[in-house]
Amino acid sequence: MKIRKDDMVLVIAGKDKGKKGKVRQSFPKRDRVVVEGINVAKRHMRPRGRARQAGIIEREVPIQVSNVMLLCTKCDRPTRIGFRFLEDGSKVRYCHRCKEVIS
Repeated sequence: MKIRKDDMVLVIAGKDKGKKGKVRQSFPKRDRVVVEGINVAKRHMRPRGRARQAGIIEREVPIQVSNVMLLCTKCDRPTRIGFRFLEDGSKVRYCHRCKEVIS
């Protein structure tokens, strides 16, 4: 999966289309990511001891990775991601638009 934790992404499909957010969590086996403030659902939670709060809690639910696009840090536009090898042999991601390496 080409999108990782702490990447800035733009939602390109779904009810939150057009919103930007930071990836909090990534699930590569399920092809899903959790993005801050995106795909928020309400859950009715029962109290479980003193640690968990009871009531209606809003939490972010995973979204399909095909519905988000990475925002390039250099050109600040949504872009596709490619991989290339540097001279030292390390594999890095790069922006297809501006050809810059994405950290």
